[in-house]
Amino acid sequence: MPVVLAVLLIDAIGFGIVLPVLPSLIVALGHVDLTQATRIAGYLLVAYAGAQFFAGPVLGNLGDRFGRRPVLLVSTIAFALDYLLMAAAPTLAWLFVGRLIAGIAGATYGPVNAVLADVTEPEKRGATFGLMGAAFGLGFILGPAIGGLLAQFGTRTPFIAAAVLAGLNALWIAARLPETMAPEDRRTFRWRDAHIFGAFRPLFSAGGATPLLLAALLWQLGHIVYPATWAFWAEIALGWDATAIGWSLAATGVVMAIAQSIVTGPMIARLGEARTVVIGMAVGALSFLAYVFVTQGWQVYAIILAGALQALVYPSLNALLSRMTDASHQGALQGGMASINSLAEIVGPIATTQALAFGAEHGETGGNFILAAILAGIALLIVVTRVVPRVRIGDGDRA
Repeated sequence: MPVVLAVLLIDAIGFGIVLPVLPSLIVALGHVDLTQATRIAGYLLVAYAGAQFFAGPVLGNLGDRFGRRPVLLVSTIAFALDYLLMAAAPTLAWLFVGRLIAGIAGATYGPVNAVLADVTEPEKRGATFGLMGAAFGLGFILGPAIGGLLAQFGTRTPFIAAAVLAGLNALWIAARLPETMAPEDRRTFRWRDAHIFGAFRPLFSAGGATPLLLAALLWQLGHIVYPATWAFWAEIALGWDATAIGWSLAATGVVMAIAQSIVTGPMIARLGEARTVVIGMAVGALSFLAYVFVTQGWQVYAIILAGALQALVYPSLNALLSRMTDASHQGALQGGMASINSLAEIVGPIATTQALAFGAEHGETGGNFILAAILAGIALLIVVTRVVPRVRIGDGDRA
């Protein structure tokens, strides 16, 4: 567990480093203004997510066949190459190529989740997935802050730093990560299972999964407003530069790390996974709405602090779903969850960036967060009406 959490931490630092400079890089390469760059950034996220949507279940099933370690190692190497390609990209087209490569590799989150499921008892997975979120949050503390500082040396410098970190990440996996999947739990790779519906087939047979999966999709659709539009919204609404954007993302990482490492486990133990999801989604929807009315920078930090509990949603959802399948299908499940995230990243960036750009053209900067609040509200309604009533008290919150 410490190895994969460290891997995720380094990966999150690499991802966060590039966010503060992305608007400036798109403006420079595309010779466009900031509003147009906002739309292009949405298309970049869609290219990545579209590739991962199809590749995620394939890699998840490969992990169930050959083990987690080789899949995680290949994914990390691909990310190092992706950042180098983006650092050298002479045109916007090359940025898109880099995102497609990274999407096909499948990222590290699915394999990391599968490793954590392998080594953790079912009743403890919520807290364990919370630690994963905390590692990602800590990476977001360091990454954007470093990226904001490196931006003064040029928009390419953060990408080079991210490539170096990803390369070190691959070396760390090769040297320190043992295989966590027992040989007797491995199963034959079948192409008919290597897609999103095949990945979730064991869940559907368990019953009760459909509302959870729909709520997870809607939540991810809304939550994508942060990576898809934050840097652009902050510059449009508040006039922040890359350094200010980096510090705000770092603050978000601090809050996320604290909530997921300290609060997730005790809250799930006391309330159960389903009720923890309800609290997190309610806080998230209200936070989205609050950003619509922001006029000063200090208000952003107040909302970040007040919205800390929204960080509990994903580990609690994932823990509920992981209970519904056995060890031989954990990789497929996490590949399927990666595809749900990818589907959200296909639709969400287009919707939220277009909402932000449309509003900005008409003197309103909060359209992206209004849309996010609506999606989170629908997800919350599904969980309250279709998931919580199915929870059996004393049965580990199993739906």
